[in-house]
Amino acid sequence: MITVSDMTEVAECAIAQCAYNVSQACHARAITIGDGVHPGCDTFFKSAIHASNGHTQAGVGACKVANCVHNDDFECQADSIRVGKRGTTVECLTYTSI
Repeated sequence: MITVSDMTEVAECAIAQCAYNVSQACHARAITIGDGVHPGCDTFFKSAIHASNGHTQAGVGACKVANCVHNDDFECQADSIRVGKRGTTVECLTYTSI
């Protein structure tokens, strides 16, 4: 069985408007990062209603940004990531280009 502890942890999410954000923490089971080039949080969606699913720690389920140093076979290998705004987009702030 795969658990969130097997995934890179989402240590912080600074996007208060996200449906999964509760007190700066991501409460999704797992998130997906990227569209192949940009490290956007594909799981983000704006909502006034926030998750009450009981999940208290999200993991990075997939990373589609091939040119990130933390990406190995479409999985994030960073110890943890931070999600926040970069310009007008919601992104993985831990992203580091190769």
